[in-house]
Amino acid sequence: MGFRSILSKPFASYIVGQQKKWSAEPGKYQAKIFNEIIGKATGTVFGKDHAFGEINSHDDYKKRVPIRDYEELSPYVKQILDGKADVLWPGKPEYFSKTSGTTSGVKYIPITKESLPNHINSARNALLSYVHETGKSRFLDGKLIFLSGSPELGQKAGVNTGRLSGIVNHHVPGYLRTNQLPSYETNCIEDWEQKLEKIIDETINQDMTLISGIPPWVQMYFDRIQARTGKKIKDVFPNFDLFVYGGVNFEPYRAKLFDSIGRKVDSVETYPASEGFIAYQDSQKEEGLLLLSNSGIFFEFIPADEYFNENPTRLSIEEVKTGVNYAVIINSNAGLWGYSIGDTVKFVSTNPHRLLVTGRIKHFISAFGEHVIGEEVEKAMKHTIAKFSETEIVEFTVAPQVTPDEGLPLHEWYVEFSNSPSDLAAFEKELNLQLQKLNSYYDDLQTGNILRSLKIIQLKRNSFIEYMKSQGKLGGQNKVPRLSNDRKIADELMKYKA
Repeated sequence: MGFRSILSKPFASYIVGQQKKWSAEPGKYQAKIFNEIIGKATGTVFGKDHAFGEINSHDDYKKRVPIRDYEELSPYVKQILDGKADVLWPGKPEYFSKTSGTTSGVKYIPITKESLPNHINSARNALLSYVHETGKSRFLDGKLIFLSGSPELGQKAGVNTGRLSGIVNHHVPGYLRTNQLPSYETNCIEDWEQKLEKIIDETINQDMTLISGIPPWVQMYFDRIQARTGKKIKDVFPNFDLFVYGGVNFEPYRAKLFDSIGRKVDSVETYPASEGFIAYQDSQKEEGLLLLSNSGIFFEFIPADEYFNENPTRLSIEEVKTGVNYAVIINSNAGLWGYSIGDTVKFVSTNPHRLLVTGRIKHFISAFGEHVIGEEVEKAMKHTIAKFSETEIVEFTVAPQVTPDEGLPLHEWYVEFSNSPSDLAAFEKELNLQLQKLNSYYDDLQTGNILRSLKIIQLKRNSFIEYMKSQGKLGGQNKVPRLSNDRKIADELMKYKA
């Protein structure tokens, strides 16, 4: 056992001890954060515009600060990009995290000196929670890889700017840098396929023990290794013990990923976003991810079915209930106020607060009032695959077909199979039945002859890779939306129909 794995255990014990304190009294720690961030931002442009000096409670705050997405907050961000200080937070940001927007093009999310530990320490603490609970720490002595964006940074108004994963790369602790792969030079390659080949060159003969990244891109890494070697990943990396992932639901990828590995390995799920690290899996035994209630973010939650109301209910951590879909709103020491990150979550426990990420607030299908969400299509696919055990999927997305050439409107599922079902019609029928069970509105529309049963459009091998490449979004943190309420993605994917 090496020095990293030995030293990690007492440190893990300390971190988990602190974690138990704040997770047992989240309201207390959230109130402290609320008072601190309001106090520090009172003299900022935003603080003055919203009378922070008169805020003494969460109720006061809700009256003065509306819910905003990036587009609505962007006039304040533009002031920072124009060189102004003390706009959203005292001084200027340490970094801008550059990410893709929906209607605003590129988004520049501020990361301040105060908010940086949220991004850096949370990923570390997720691993330490795993070490403490399982006693397994050997993975820290081998080679670690995170499939991420380029760490090269640019400048905007004198502020270092880049992808979040690239920014975080600059803050990897020194004791891990010596066993981190790939090399800095390889990580800087922008072309994903060229970069992937170089990553394989650098890792294929190494003792890889931890592999981290978004599941579809890790799968692509595994596929390329298997193509080179003809071996399962367990035979290429016999000491590979831990898979760390985030960004998408793992379930649709689980079977194929573990088949590529050739054996089961432990996994740790994280929930990072450019706007803040929200939660991580703190236990291999319990369902859900632990909400980080003591990490510089004051959380609010809006019931998802109220999100588009003029005055939606805004709940604090102590007011949420299990089993309800909520939109996540953050207020943080990065200078984000009433900020909607666009995700929906569902709490599976409130002692402590553990959650599941259920989808995106704007990613749904409701062409006929059915309001089908990401969680429902993923569960329907998971249950169906369980009944057709020979079936494996690579990726899928769902879109409405409002004006079919014949018959009633329907939902079309664009699916790339790695192993197709032997009876596609039976698979479709079961998938439709599962979605009817999960969504009563969808069921009502079918029984009322407004919608007909769903249809699967089979896509050629590597269709989603080719689609993402065509959009300039291959690799890194990019992912295909699980479903959408229009035909934009679906019409592009028709080019890859099998």
